Amino acid sequence: MYITKEEEKIYNGEYGEVLEMAMNLLVSLGEIYGAEKLIPVSSVQVSGVSYKTIGEEGLNFLRDISNSGIKVSVPTTLNPAGMDLCNYYELNFPKNFVKKQLEIIEYFKKMGIEIGCTCTPYLSGNIPMYGDHIAWAESSAVSYANSVIGARTNREGGPSALASALLGKTPLYGYHLDENRVPTHVVKVEGRLNNLSDYGALGSIVGGIVKNGVPYFIFKNSDIHHGKYNKLKSLGASLAASGGVALYHVDSLTPESKIGKINKINNFDGDNKNNIEKITITKEDIREEYSKLNTTDEKPDLISIGCPHCSLEEIKEVVDFILKNNLNKSNKFKCDLWVYASIHIRAIADRMGYTKIIENAGGKIVCDTCMVVAPIEDMGYKNIGTNSGKAAKYLPSFCNSNVIYGSINDILKKGL
Repeated sequence: MYITKEEEKIYNGEYGEVLEMAMNLLVSLGEIYGAEKLIPVSSVQVSGVSYKTIGEEGLNFLRDISNSGIKVSVPTTLNPAGMDLCNYYELNFPKNFVKKQLEIIEYFKKMGIEIGCTCTPYLSGNIPMYGDHIAWAESSAVSYANSVIGARTNREGGPSALASALLGKTPLYGYHLDENRVPTHVVKVEGRLNNLSDYGALGSIVGGIVKNGVPYFIFKNSDIHHGKYNKLKSLGASLAASGGVALYHVDSLTPESKIGKINKINNFDGDNKNNIEKITITKEDIREEYSKLNTTDEKPDLISIGCPHCSLEEIKEVVDFILKNNLNKSNKFKCDLWVYASIHIRAIADRMGYTKIIENAGGKIVCDTCMVVAPIEDMGYKNIGTNSGKAAKYLPSFCNSNVIYGSINDILKKGL
């Protein structure tokens, strides 16, 4: 692997141990995956933020970097933490967990990283342009950036993303290269998909089949163009959780689906000169996946909406349900309701009056975290209602939770 003279100085420790560690990590990754060189990145998104996921070892690692005084060299945002950074006691997060989480956040802050703590940085100002090389770590954000925006990133780990943030570089391999962005499977989706949870179920099915492949979707009789960004967000998150998909294409919708050499493969019923596997998903397949994702018939202890973090439109859907069912201070949900959003989207919800409507019905808009990386298993929550295909895949193993899966409306009905 080629490195410049300046990169070699960093690699040999002439700029200190922290940058030496970062450069050694990126060069090692590059050598493993056959990268020709390092390339500059325009932005980074770092994972490994929750104390629940990184523990004492991760905390000590971040402390050492923070104490060095080194700061990130490109715009860098954070993945969700393990709690709401403002309302942790109101939400009854454990005191020892709060102490450790705030310590972690302080270390990231000292590095010059934006403490936005969201899995949807593209809704909060970290918006790469088409073709930009970036180094993002959160699986659903990686999927969205690659597929919907047309930026280029591999699915980074927390340490490699942080190394890229410090150096402003990443190895040139994987999804940074044209040849790795072509489809490996063509997926024809028959029947109408009606809501975000349908797209989550679809992603759960297809991710399990294609693993870390690149699916090309052809939707029949679908209204995917209406509210397309939320639907693609839900689809991509579930694809990433179920199978590790970091890039997908949707016929005539996502930007790279319109590139000639990719678009030529979309004739599902024609010849198969490219030897690409063809998959058909029916409405019955979607119904069966709902059955698999649902693991209990119990009532929810906690309804969790927003994995990935909600857009304003998703919050409005919750508000519309509350208003339609006349929920208020004297007629509230019978279980806890957490609607997860970035602090940026929460601020707009506050101004729109949505936050007050949700709180009057007994719910909360919770920032900075989600049901997967929060210690909900230590907070008395066992049966979790969610419309997220990603969360439905992760909750049983990450939180030892039972899952009630369905659309936003169906899940909210369970709380009445």
